Amino acid sequence: MKIKNWDDIKESSFAIEFKEDKYIRSISHNDDPYKMNWVEGTQLWGTIKAPKGIDTTVIRSLTERNTLKEVYKFTNNTEFDIFSKQGDTSIYTTFNDDYDSADICTVNKCHAHIWCGGEVSYVMGLRMGGEAPHLGLILTKGSLISYSVERDLSLISNDRGDFLLHVAPFQLAPGESYIIEWELFWHKGKKDFYNILLTYPNYIHIQAENYTVFEHEEINIDITFHKNLINHEVYISRDGKPIEFKKEKNRLKIREDNLLPGEYCYSVRIGGVTTEAKILVLPDIKKLTQSRAEFIVNKQQYHKSNSHLDGAYLIYDNEDHQIYYSHYHDHNGGRERFGMGVLLARFLRNNENVQMEESLKKYINYIKRELYDEETGMVFNDIKRNNDIHRLYNYSWLAVLFKELYLTWKSEEFLRDMSKVLLAYYKQGGANFYPIEMPMFEMLTLLEEAKLNTERQKIFSYFKEHVNTINRYGIRYPKSEVNFEQSIVAPAANLLLEMYKLTDDHKFLNEAKKHVEILELFNGLQPDYHLYETAIRHWDGYWFGKNRLYGDTFPHYWSAYTGRVYQNLAEITNDREYYKKAEASLRGVLNLFSPDGSASCAKITPYTVNGIKGGFYDPWSNDQDWGLYFMFDYVDY
Repeated sequence: MKIKNWDDIKESSFAIEFKEDKYIRSISHNDDPYKMNWVEGTQLWGTIKAPKGIDTTVIRSLTERNTLKEVYKFTNNTEFDIFSKQGDTSIYTTFNDDYDSADICTVNKCHAHIWCGGEVSYVMGLRMGGEAPHLGLILTKGSLISYSVERDLSLISNDRGDFLLHVAPFQLAPGESYIIEWELFWHKGKKDFYNILLTYPNYIHIQAENYTVFEHEEINIDITFHKNLINHEVYISRDGKPIEFKKEKNRLKIREDNLLPGEYCYSVRIGGVTTEAKILVLPDIKKLTQSRAEFIVNKQQYHKSNSHLDGAYLIYDNEDHQIYYSHYHDHNGGRERFGMGVLLARFLRNNENVQMEESLKKYINYIKRELYDEETGMVFNDIKRNNDIHRLYNYSWLAVLFKELYLTWKSEEFLRDMSKVLLAYYKQGGANFYPIEMPMFEMLTLLEEAKLNTERQKIFSYFKEHVNTINRYGIRYPKSEVNFEQSIVAPAANLLLEMYKLTDDHKFLNEAKKHVEILELFNGLQPDYHLYETAIRHWDGYWFGKNRLYGDTFPHYWSAYTGRVYQNLAEITNDREYYKKAEASLRGVLNLFSPDGSASCAKITPYTVNGIKGGFYDPWSNDQDWGLYFMFDYVDY
């Protein structure tokens, strides 16, 4: 049903406000009690960028399936051919994805999971609190190659930006046109979203068993498509070369093994529809971790006897091939960089290496000299026991390091240090904070086994207060360094799971599951090893990277903390689905690590961010080793 009069739209579930009959300023669902506007941004939905000489028109209509169809037509009205490049032709799709307070985000903001997969492209919008209806977009004609973002930098880490979907390059002779067509539709969540996509004849669904694969594992890919394409010719290639596959009605299967480490792009063409999936093959996890640990020891430890940094693990610049330090907080000699020591200690638990042991011992001496007060348990932000910024995150990370050192070398001294740090954390107000990675069940169990019962009792008492605080907040999460983010929700879920393991009280498990439901919404399912089960984060490249560029980081290593939560829940409930999700999340950050041991703190995904070229791994090996630690700990080498 085409709409001749836009007043007729009142009969549908779409409530739309226009500006100048060309742009959309608001889309909401008529039955949504919150009246959420799904397309809020600096620009207006439907704003177009195109090469000079291209004329554009937009036609909108309602369809019989209660979707909003938009047709964007690009016409060459010059006397010369026009060739476009990637990024030349774009359409603003301003999904309302930014961070305010949690109570606003959960009902009036969305996560936009974007897939520009050529002729199979989509955006899965999910309300941040999980309550349907949600808004989705599927491309039905044309091809999308990438996306960019334009951010309001005055909002620093809290604005993901306006999204520009980039039309694939085209060549138009005089008078010729190119058409982009898509439909917007309401859905009930991830499963329903993909079920709806499968009803479109041009949609090809690709699902890999794993998108990040270790060299000894098989690559298994299943492909499903619409029944209307069953009799069409199928062509599948890997990096441009045809490969074998099995076909059964509207399903295809790819099985491959013995591929060398590297990225592999699988292109699937059925009839006139082409799309792709990206798989990464990595060395065995033990080899990858050993290479990374050796890199840290050989290239990221500073040695200068007259420097306060002597023994520190610091940033390494893979571009300039040199070590780097700045007292600027995210580039200094402490904080997240504790993760390098944690990784080394975890590797050495079951693997002997004299050089690594000596390096780690020197690092511990550095910490006790510069970053930690053994009497009070105070953790400092940088060398010379500097606390220009007193940061509670630092406490849980140093406590984890002391836990790992105990498990590696069995010295009770490390358990006592761990206890001092945790007690100092709570004395500094930690019960009102959401720490990233605090495995309290394991920590308290180790204290009990070592008969350090006084310390255990004190810490457990504080921990009960901590979890009670989390329960009081519920899903009205307090603001942290970012207003609302994956690494606020994940700690809430995980600390409740830890308390359940300590008490067997199901009220903590039930509360944890509420947070897990919200946590899952941050993760997309696009068929690409950068994106599959990777949490939306979009500020870390600025704070921790050399290039200081905001923008989507797919992946950033803290995304794997979601996998840590899934793992915890799976081990409690024996839920096989959460085991699968946990491993996918943990594997999803491993592309930050190279076989030679170098690493990147973040992958900046958008084609451009505020006009600056993206699509790169930041050159700095900085704080990413927590992600590798989580995976190495998961496989328990």
